[in-house]
Amino acid sequence: MAESITTSSTILADTTPAPAPKPPLLRRVSFWVTLLVTLAVLSAAVWRFGAESVFFSVITIVEVIALFNILIIVHELGHFLAAKWCGLKIEKFAIWMGKPIWSKNVDGVDYILGTIPAGGYVALPQMAPMEALEGKSDTPREELPPASPGQKIIVAFAGPFFSFGLALFFACIVWMVGKPVSYSEGTTIVGFVVPHNPADKAGILPGDKIISIDGHQIRRFMGMGDSVIWRIVTSTADSIPVVVERGTQTLTFDVKPERDPEHEHAWYQRSATRKIGIGPAQESLIVKKILPNSPVLVAGLQPNDQITQMNGQPIYSGAAIEFWLKDHPTDLITFQILRNGETKTITVQPEKPIAPTPWPKDAPQTDIGIDEWDNSIKLVYPTPYVQVRESVEAVTGTLAALFASHSNVGASQLSGPVGIMKIFYDVLSGPYGWRLALWFAVLINVNLALLNLFPLPVLDGGHITLAIIEWIRRRPLSMAILEPLQTACALLLIGYMVFITFFDVQDAGREALSAGSGEIKFAPKPSSP
Repeated sequence: MAESITTSSTILADTTPAPAPKPPLLRRVSFWVTLLVTLAVLSAAVWRFGAESVFFSVITIVEVIALFNILIIVHELGHFLAAKWCGLKIEKFAIWMGKPIWSKNVDGVDYILGTIPAGGYVALPQMAPMEALEGKSDTPREELPPASPGQKIIVAFAGPFFSFGLALFFACIVWMVGKPVSYSEGTTIVGFVVPHNPADKAGILPGDKIISIDGHQIRRFMGMGDSVIWRIVTSTADSIPVVVERGTQTLTFDVKPERDPEHEHAWYQRSATRKIGIGPAQESLIVKKILPNSPVLVAGLQPNDQITQMNGQPIYSGAAIEFWLKDHPTDLITFQILRNGETKTITVQPEKPIAPTPWPKDAPQTDIGIDEWDNSIKLVYPTPYVQVRESVEAVTGTLAALFASHSNVGASQLSGPVGIMKIFYDVLSGPYGWRLALWFAVLINVNLALLNLFPLPVLDGGHITLAIIEWIRRRPLSMAILEPLQTACALLLIGYMVFITFFDVQDAGREALSAGSGEIKFAPKPSSP
């Protein structure tokens, strides 16, 4: 009887008309539409930003996509190899998402290359159902032997384990090649105080060295954990004590943080974090680049000059000039400079540039023409243990701030795939690109490993939790319960990713529109003898 059924099925299959083959790639309308749109976008970018800039941007984008995909594919490779080792049925191992542009079946596994360069997945029908993310299973679960709870735990844990291993691998490379750190990132000295902001109202001055904030010792200005920015952002009290050293004195100021007091945030924009209006000091204010026809050039300032005072007061940051110009746009500025061991004084008359137009509303309405400072960067060589520990502290600290009562750190401040890729693009575009990108990859891999261990269905931690429940009950959860639960959690996760991406795209769009919006230019000056 079984043979006759099989034969009948074969006959039916043979008599069914085969689907029409797809036309070759070069004859598909979708291919030409995509190509034309891509060329149009590239042409517009070349017209606006220049061919060289676009070329390097395209190379950087390729590097970002490659690095981002390595992080996801290594995670999925962990699941794949563990499933192979445990003898589980593997339907698909997909690199990239979307419709396949290439696929091949080897030993019953469909190896797929998708059209969307964003990670990948492994389809394992013996694990909890994942149709909402991976599509319907080709093999009915009833026809497969059930996987044991131990096998499910091993397969689920293998993904975070491989991510953690990749983090250690990248951390070892950073340990060998070094991580770039600027003086401003590691200092605790206040470089500037924004006028009329909380720190200014409390009495903090440029040059003060911050010792502790809200009872926490401070070791650096930027970053997470024991940094100035982090302790202000994650503070929850209305007023926080800031302890500083000023000369031989130790002073305590009660500062009331505000949520971005300078800008209004609409409901559709990423919510603001707490600020007190301070920034870090620079090691030395050495001028690197001066704009043509600028007021400082007319006044006699030269590249490699070091500015030590402004209007008779010590100056610790170039940002102090910008904030002075906001309140005194037309007042003369007197600089004391150090040139080849000699101290000189110059007087500069601020001037409104003739470009770009329109001039940004939030910027000072005049400028003096210092285009770039010589920032000091040094390489540090943190051990893999230190890098991984700091990454774990960053993840746990962010989650603690996210769920803390009265915290201004909300879900909209986190970054999704678009935000992460934008950060990779920013660091790879800089002079120390790959060093910083590898260091950031350590943080992202630790993040990927820890967040995937959350006991939420769809995530690896959810699979582990369900397997433990199955172990205790000695039977799996009913599919009538499991399928809706998995689908609901998958939709919730997709919805959250869309929510985060909404803000990430806004940030990326604003940055792209502001880039190259106009080089600062000053009116030509008559030649001087």
